[in-house]
Amino acid sequence: MDRDDIPSTRPYLIRALHEWCSDNGYTPYLAVAVDASVQVPREFVKDNEIVLNTSLEATSHLQLGNEFVEFKARFGGVAREVVVPVDHVVAIYARENGQGMAFPPPKPVSEAEAAGAGAQRLRAVPAPQTAEAQAEAPPVDDHEPTPPTAPGRPALKRVK
Repeated sequence: MDRDDIPSTRPYLIRALHEWCSDNGYTPYLAVAVDASVQVPREFVKDNEIVLNTSLEATSHLQLGNEFVEFKARFGGVAREVVVPVDHVVAIYARENGQGMAFPPPKPVSEAEAAGAGAQRLRAVPAPQTAEAQAEAPPVDDHEPTPPTAPGRPALKRVK
């Protein structure tokens, strides 16, 4: 079996750490590298990164799939749909204590390649602002956590 044929462990590790956070009362955060293939509210992206609260309380219809992380959430009071390719998740960690795992950044993708990889998923269009949609998605946690660090240990920096 060729190295390229081996399925990625990243989606399984993301699901496992998300479950660990949820089971232990922690808030799971995903750090995401943003490019044209990521559907997130662009106004919250800083330095091509965004940190997302993926707790069950902050999201609606959360799906941690093998190819994509998908959910609906509120950003600034507006319900939005989020679609993140799994290979763009660069870290998952608990907000409260910084415990988690970091992953290598994704390979750069050109705008043309991203458009060809499923244009329907790539449109950063806000969800309709009906009363139904707003009631469906809970508020996003805007807390600014700073994970604890020890000398010589890597630390995750929250980028909003």
